[in-house]
Amino acid sequence: MKIYKDNEIKSFIEKFETRRIMVSKDVETAVSQILEKVRQTGDKALYEYTLQFDKTDLTQFGLQIPAGELEQAYKQLNPGLLSVLRDSRNNIQKFHEKAKSQSWLTWEDDGVVMGQRVLPLERVGVYVPGGRAAYPSSLLMGVVPAQVAGVKEIIITTPANSAGKVNNTILAAAFELGIAKVFRIGGAQAVAAMAYGTDTVPRVDKIVGPGNIYVATAKKQLYGQCGIDMVAGPSEVVIIADNSANPEYAAADLLAQAEHDPLASSILITDSEKTALQVQERVTRQTKSLERKNIINQSLQDYGAIVLANSLPECIEYSNYLAPEHLGLHVENPWDVLGSITNAGAIFLGSFSPEAVGDYWAGPNHVLPTNGSARFFSPLRTEDFTKTSSIVSYSKQALRKHGQKIISFANSEELTAHANAIKVRMSD
Repeated sequence: MKIYKDNEIKSFIEKFETRRIMVSKDVETAVSQILEKVRQTGDKALYEYTLQFDKTDLTQFGLQIPAGELEQAYKQLNPGLLSVLRDSRNNIQKFHEKAKSQSWLTWEDDGVVMGQRVLPLERVGVYVPGGRAAYPSSLLMGVVPAQVAGVKEIIITTPANSAGKVNNTILAAAFELGIAKVFRIGGAQAVAAMAYGTDTVPRVDKIVGPGNIYVATAKKQLYGQCGIDMVAGPSEVVIIADNSANPEYAAADLLAQAEHDPLASSILITDSEKTALQVQERVTRQTKSLERKNIINQSLQDYGAIVLANSLPECIEYSNYLAPEHLGLHVENPWDVLGSITNAGAIFLGSFSPEAVGDYWAGPNHVLPTNGSARFFSPLRTEDFTKTSSIVSYSKQALRKHGQKIISFANSEELTAHANAIKVRMSD
């Protein structure tokens, strides 16, 4: 990892910004074509695209994974891993139950009743990525908050290999959570199937879950046809470290992020040259023993950096500008620093709170805003699986009390029919 300081920092940030440039026209066009073909021909397009992109012949295996296959995967899962999945699910559930939105009403003296009614969505689709790795953790993070919210039906799409197989742990996790509809499709075509519905895949109200650039682009283009959680980009972590940081821990956290994808970004920001040099050395040494070293090296070469700032407040300033998906505070007093952090998807305080704790275990969602969108987006939450209706009830007394002011407001906008809707009641 290269160390940037002084004027070099600006050049790195400018280079990093290119990672956030809008999707290429070629990808946009390709995704548009896929979406339109799925909209028009449904299952037929799913069979064709799955054979083309995943080399999976669904005429042999079928779009939907049979219940028996889910149960078999569940029975074959190592009992120890099953116990871990259950404990993780319980942690996620407990956390998201605390954030569950509630309906409410208020009564005023003049007969006005106002409030909100919170209802769960009817049907939600959870996209579980495949490709470079299988992510049963993403299945838990998508499904459990939806169940806490009370969503009636949850479906899952996830790509299969050329033999039609989906990762056994994903299937076992789906069975454990009671998900009956799991489809062996991935990519933009899976997103289109959930958004439009086909003869086999039911149309959903919202699609959640991370994916590659084609999945993210499909979600963006289909927003409005159904809801989405966010448009997720490549994963990223920023570690703020002072001279008290353990360089071995900081290096390990940077590498954990870099192994996701060549486009993943791992950035250390420190005000200590000693820490910068120590972490740089540990990154090089630890990488040699890791299985995904080729992906890690590519990620660190293109989007990794060690930024040497002049002070801890300057470290925080750089981090807030980058608005990272994950932020680790490897500083002497992380709770003192927390109040200065304004932009981050998830914040991990102290050397013994690695990002991996959040990915698998702690409970907060690991589906997080990326590409600087932590400035205005939040992690996936229970309320993302609900919809709210406003409730308004006025008595005759209340309408007469406030009616003239409402008429004045409507007339100021030259909407006389609005004003008349009040007037006819005022004269009754």
